[in-house]
Amino acid sequence: MNGNKMDLRFSALPENEAFARLAVSAFVLPLNPNLEEMEDVKTAVSEAVTNAIIHGYQGKGGEVRLQAQYDGESKSLCVEISDEGVGIADIQKAREPLFTSRPDLERSGMGFAVMESFMDQLEVQSALGKGTKVRMTKRFT
Repeated sequence: MNGNKMDLRFSALPENEAFARLAVSAFVLPLNPNLEEMEDVKTAVSEAVTNAIIHGYQGKGGEVRLQAQYDGESKSLCVEISDEGVGIADIQKAREPLFTSRPDLERSGMGFAVMESFMDQLEVQSALGKGTKVRMTKRFT
């Protein structure tokens, strides 16, 4: 296997969403993604990190974990974004387009739909009071 992995932890602050995008884009460069593939990954990571900050921790701080690994032979990437925030009561409902747990912030409720459309696979695990883990995979051409 020709692979690599990373594990980052950072404060759940809005300014760290850009950090997460840049970190994952630098990490995936050895897979030689085209511009569209790179933007897909960056956008999906942005959505997952933003969800952790806004919904998981409700803007009150905490820690976000970004783990990623790739396999150079299959040209596939797996990214996992997790938090130890409030969790999601109903994952199926939360994955519905236009659903938001923070209408007070005028959120569009499209986070999971965006992640799902830009990545090849999306899995969400969550427990109330314990946090959420979003796992996404992408295969590069």
